[in-house]
Amino acid sequence: MARTEGRSRIGRAAKVAVVGLLATPALAGCSVQEVIRFGWPEGVTPEAESMRNLWTWSAIAALVVGVITWGAMFWAMILHRKRKDDDGSLPRQTQYNLPVELVFTAIPTVIVAVLFGFTVNVQNYIDKENPTAGGPADLRVDIVGFQWNWEFSYPDEAGQGGRPVSTLGTSDTIPIMVLPTDRSIQFTQRSPDVIHSFYVPEFLFKRDVFPFPERNEQDNTYIIDRIDREGAFVGRCAELCGTYHSQMNFEVRALEPALFDRYIQLRKETNPQTGQAYSTGEALQALNCGEWCAPEAISTQPFSTDRGQLAAQVTG
Repeated sequence: MARTEGRSRIGRAAKVAVVGLLATPALAGCSVQEVIRFGWPEGVTPEAESMRNLWTWSAIAALVVGVITWGAMFWAMILHRKRKDDDGSLPRQTQYNLPVELVFTAIPTVIVAVLFGFTVNVQNYIDKENPTAGGPADLRVDIVGFQWNWEFSYPDEAGQGGRPVSTLGTSDTIPIMVLPTDRSIQFTQRSPDVIHSFYVPEFLFKRDVFPFPERNEQDNTYIIDRIDREGAFVGRCAELCGTYHSQMNFEVRALEPALFDRYIQLRKETNPQTGQAYSTGEALQALNCGEWCAPEAISTQPFSTDRGQLAAQVTG
């Protein structure tokens, strides 16, 4: 009778624990999608979504294995614990159990093989050499990471003087890489000094920016099929590259295709107010499309690299 009551209490406690676990996301105000992302940010490209799916289902598989393992552990601890009426003798000992050993060998092998297969599939998609739709990418962008800023240029878009339209960051200005939504984009990157890393959190991947990529046998070109929505997305250098590494930020500004085409056209023209070619900020401001056409970065801000000024701030 006492044993039955003990099991009943354990069963009730287990039910309460399960209900509490299931209710936690709802009480925290999280949606189902937020819960199953397991902390990953929401991506804005198909490549990001494929990586998020791999992460989600890998985490779910790990949780399933964990629940089964925990269940077996607690089952053994609770139902085979020492009781008052035990005579102290050992239970029947089993030297080996061939079916159980085969199962415990086969299941991990299958799990590893399945995860490996999905990982390779996603990796091949991320590292593809051409857009999924076929043909060349709709847009090419060259990325140069240097201590401690960025330069972005469009090699197929000749501006004034025949030079490619480009954006160069300074210690006072966050460089803005303007890109179109719903178009495939090919990035080619390099560094003139040390290793940097091109990282946009909403892209859900980073790419190391090597000096002399040809000598280092690095494939420095990669493609995204499209950016799914307009927005301003902060970008960072994710590789320790020197004194001002943490201040080496940039911004990706995604605009609808018609606005992007108008932006590129303005960058090729002369601003009548200055008599010079339109800068990135001036061209964005001329588009007059609201928040996404702000002339300066809105996702991050420049940091002073003046050592004297920094020292004064610290001592002050």
